[in-house]
Amino acid sequence: MRFLKFVCLMVVVLTPAVSQAVGFGVGVRPQFRTTVTPLQGGTYEVAAIGTSAPVAFWCGIGDYAIRTLRTSATQRIYVSKPYERGVRTVQFSLTPPESGEVETYSVTVKTVGANMTAGSAQGYCWDNFIDMGF
Repeated sequence: MRFLKFVCLMVVVLTPAVSQAVGFGVGVRPQFRTTVTPLQGGTYEVAAIGTSAPVAFWCGIGDYAIRTLRTSATQRIYVSKPYERGVRTVQFSLTPPESGEVETYSVTVKTVGANMTAGSAQGYCWDNFIDMGF
């Protein structure tokens, strides 16, 4: 009986943390709240809600590419239109821009041609799993 009480208590305590980590919600990417809008020409616009962190935009497009578009984790994603401060959006494409891809060693959404794999981008969705919102 003691064991059953302990299990029930742990379920009650851990349920909010797990539901937040999984990212329940319609049209919202996990952990970071982003929306992805398909545009013409194979371009996708990502809007982050409540943050302007570059990892939020990468999380949104990476998760969308893998879950919705069913791309492989090795598919490269490119910034086709950089971050706009007033609009808080970034446009991505699965094909390199005409100016070519840019080799960068930081997570940026301010450079056209910056890129990473869909799997790496989706990996940013789970960065704050242990954060607990503090």
